[in-house]
Amino acid sequence: MPNAKVLSEKQAIVAALTDKLQNAAAGVLVDYKGITVAEDTALRAKCRENDIEYTVVKNTLLRFAFNNCGLNELDDQLNGTTSLAICASDPVAPARVIAEYAKKLNGKFEIKGGFMDGKVVSMDTVNALAAIPALPVLQAQVLGTMLAPISALACVIKQIAEKQGAPAEAAAEEAAAE
Repeated sequence: MPNAKVLSEKQAIVAALTDKLQNAAAGVLVDYKGITVAEDTALRAKCRENDIEYTVVKNTLLRFAFNNCGLNELDDQLNGTTSLAICASDPVAPARVIAEYAKKLNGKFEIKGGFMDGKVVSMDTVNALAAIPALPVLQAQVLGTMLAPISALACVIKQIAEKQGAPAEAAAEEAAAE
């Protein structure tokens, strides 16, 4: 039987972990067996850049936290070496960063499972989330799509003006005046 001090420390860890899981938009469980310290340091730096909290957690403590949050389906994944990547702001970030890193390390680092908005998601869903580009990339794609017709129109007007022999600036001023 553990002493009262150790038990209270573990209960505090489980309570903090439960709070983090409840406030997380998404999370991914990872088997990190076989990675080197340098690889782990690079992963942690990438996680910090993307506002992801990456921690190694004891399976029993994580199991208690999952049971407190209603994520009991992930209990089967809690064997061997386990780490947890969670993000409160971006539900796509943990899956994207961890999947990218898993590809890079080729077998030494693999995703066990994941959750999103308090519900367990399948591995297919985790892989689909990992394929979504980062938010700034998506914003740039949308902006590019919105600007494409305007840019094409400007190029056509310029070509028409040059074909008729008028300088491009004069044609643009005429088009604006009309």
